Amino acid sequence: MNYDVHIYTDGAAKGNPGKGGYGVVMESVKEGKTYRKEFFEGFRLTTNNRMELLAVIVGLEKLKNPNTKVLVVSDSKYVVDSVLKKWVFGWEKKKFIDRKNSDLWKRLLVIYRKQQVDFKWIKGHNNHPQNERCDELAVMATQSTPLSIDAFYEKEEGKVL
Repeated sequence: MNYDVHIYTDGAAKGNPGKGGYGVVMESVKEGKTYRKEFFEGFRLTTNNRMELLAVIVGLEKLKNPNTKVLVVSDSKYVVDSVLKKWVFGWEKKKFIDRKNSDLWKRLLVIYRKQQVDFKWIKGHNNHPQNERCDELAVMATQSTPLSIDAFYEKEEGKVL
């Protein structure tokens, strides 16, 4: 399949849980010209898996047109395998009972169904330019101020800062 957009993602957490962040690089080619956008955000208390998943969600939510052909490239086996091996659809049928990050999985499925999304796993920290840039953005986000609040995580985990 030829893709209209490539979305590269990464998440980071300093401590797990701890300060976290995500990075997203979106690229598309139109009329021979490459367009690129970057997004990132940091959180005061979260987990690496939440940031990996949130990066994908944010990238997909930035798409302006429904039914866009998208390739999501991530170094997160947690995210990629959950979709490609269809685990998330089983969790959905069971109403995400006893599933971590259910708020984010539900949010992902809403936007996932509006697009034509494929996933590709790549090895992290392996000199893939876009993945390395996403990692830089995610780490930078953990150090930004002010940090956002991952309210669902803090409430569900009973964390108080």
